[in-house]
Amino acid sequence: MSAQKPQSGDRRARAAALRAEEARREKRKRLLTRGAIGLAVLAVVGGIATAVALNYDSGGTGSSVAVPAQPRLTAEGRTTLPPWDAPADPAAAVKAAGLPMLGSEGTVEHIHAHLDVFANGKAVTVPALIGIDEAKQQISPLHSHDTTGIIHVESPVKADFSLGQFLTQWQVSASADHLGGLKTDATHTLTAYVNGKPVAGNPAAIILGAHDEIALVYGTVAENATVAVPGTYTWPSGL
Repeated sequence: MSAQKPQSGDRRARAAALRAEEARREKRKRLLTRGAIGLAVLAVVGGIATAVALNYDSGGTGSSVAVPAQPRLTAEGRTTLPPWDAPADPAAAVKAAGLPMLGSEGTVEHIHAHLDVFANGKAVTVPALIGIDEAKQQISPLHSHDTTGIIHVESPVKADFSLGQFLTQWQVSASADHLGGLKTDATHTLTAYVNGKPVAGNPAAIILGAHDEIALVYGTVAENATVAVPGTYTWPSGL
């Protein structure tokens, strides 16, 4: 008897199986490549603790960026009166802070701090999406998700992050004598508090610590007397 010719359905099934196997091989190749890159990064982080300025791809753009070994200790941006909305161009604000835009949140350094701002006796909202570009699906290692005042540090490398970096991403200028357009004078003061204790000097130089409660209080003696400066923050479960 002569052999039967393969049916068209059999040929299609074999072709589909070959395509599936090829796709599996490509996926394994990509995973191996990513794994090798991840091991190389871990080796650098583990072997040279101070070299935190590692290259990191910024959301698939193909450009190399770096988390700086030393954070900026100044804050540049608007010198207008509050309220201050989140910047229209978050990527430009993040670049001004000297930080990268990442394709996803980092997991090596993961802490949270909380920021309260009071101007003339009234609370100023810390806006959502500081350091986040929703349209481009990119995120800074230093960012806010909502208006609670929680500052998220989610970095691909171990590093210090400063209030100055966050304020620059917010595009609010600050130093010992001003916060945005709020300037100190004979009757108005600007005081920074960390965990309820006053901190002298430039508030932008404050290094963010895990579960730190930071408060910036501007106003006259009478206005500031109405502010209950928080010493702690009630953290949501899991943070």
